[in-house]
Amino acid sequence: MASSAHELIASVGQSQLAPSQYPKTEIWGYNGEIPGPLIKVRRGEYVRRKFVNKLPQSSTIHWHGIRIDNKMDGVPHLTQELVKPGDDFEYDFVAPDAGTYWYHPHNKTWEQMARGLYGPLIVEEDDPPEVDEDLTLLVDDWRLTQEARISDDFGSMMDWSHAGRLGNWVTVNGIGDYKHHVKKHQRIRLRLINVSNSRVFSLGWNGMRSWLLALDGQPVSKPTEINRIELAPAQRVDLFVDITGEEGGDAFLLFQDREQSHKIASFTINAAMRSSLLNAPASLSPNNISEIGNLKTAKKIDLIMEGGAMGRMRGAVLNGEYRNMRDLAASGHLWAFNNNAGLTEKPLAEIEIGQTVIMSIVNDTAWPHAMHLHGHHFRRLDKGDRLGPLRDTVLMERGERIQIAFVADNPGKWLFHCHMLEHSASGMVTWLKVA
Repeated sequence: MASSAHELIASVGQSQLAPSQYPKTEIWGYNGEIPGPLIKVRRGEYVRRKFVNKLPQSSTIHWHGIRIDNKMDGVPHLTQELVKPGDDFEYDFVAPDAGTYWYHPHNKTWEQMARGLYGPLIVEEDDPPEVDEDLTLLVDDWRLTQEARISDDFGSMMDWSHAGRLGNWVTVNGIGDYKHHVKKHQRIRLRLINVSNSRVFSLGWNGMRSWLLALDGQPVSKPTEINRIELAPAQRVDLFVDITGEEGGDAFLLFQDREQSHKIASFTINAAMRSSLLNAPASLSPNNISEIGNLKTAKKIDLIMEGGAMGRMRGAVLNGEYRNMRDLAASGHLWAFNNNAGLTEKPLAEIEIGQTVIMSIVNDTAWPHAMHLHGHHFRRLDKGDRLGPLRDTVLMERGERIQIAFVADNPGKWLFHCHMLEHSASGMVTWLKVA
């Protein structure tokens, strides 16, 4: 479908997700692509895109991880109205922070993303580090039938009450056997984005040496050499990767699933780029994000996560009325925050602009959850109030208790939800008001 460079058209399309002996799969994509078009700007520049909805469902676009103007955040009924089929909406905002981000719908996200609606958004540093190649890989899992169709069992109570929708086929940039040509001793800035509905990807590699540079778009204080990374849904990681394999061989990106490793991306080493490896990389320049203030005077917020299969929740408040689990399940609500299922009329907390906040979160469920805060980045508080790296999404294991701290320096109504999309759709969502 023809489109302007400044349009993002959501429409039905076809893509060769499965191997070539299978037919193409009907998908939903931005501009007919999986992933959607790469949007790349420099820090401080504007992102301007006209979103045109040619889907059979209403939709919006959320710009994940960007400390955005609230009215551009793409959350239906909280920051904007739904964009109905046949309508359009102009998104226009400044990208204040360099890093790796992405965009996706925020209505019926559990179906629209599972059908392919997502794309990368890269904000470059003022003076980007020197690399031989800058490569962005979006990792997804799909639930395909034997005929390579996307399974239409959306809304399955098994998925919604357990770990979420897990697929049976993994792609990288929409390709099931992703291949890329590289050279020995080449240095690549590798940006990995987990765009799956609910799968936590444990990723490793061979034939490569890798340094961790940034998490969720924000530089770490010092690059560290790593050989594995765990990415929850919506999380991103920036790596500097040096190709160490031999000429004529291959390097691989691996997905560890239970006791098995699966090659999900192959890098064929054609020749040598230089005679030896480069030195360890320097740190990326940090973004101008407010430093955490005095923790002793910080505003305190408590959040208890409840519900799901094998949980202890017996009921919760829905639309202002207490409902038992049978009634909640009948309405598609299986999870709750602080005994409230779904988005409430009143915010979880009202916060003064510029105030430091500590949120204490308890995962009183039998399942992991990837908790995402819109419009801000936070730090996890470890023992002794030691501050972890900046992130916008944190993975919480079953029974885990954590604290996160952030400065509420972006005014507006900001969503806080589980990015296991079935969990969010069935109750795990709340919001904060910063004014």
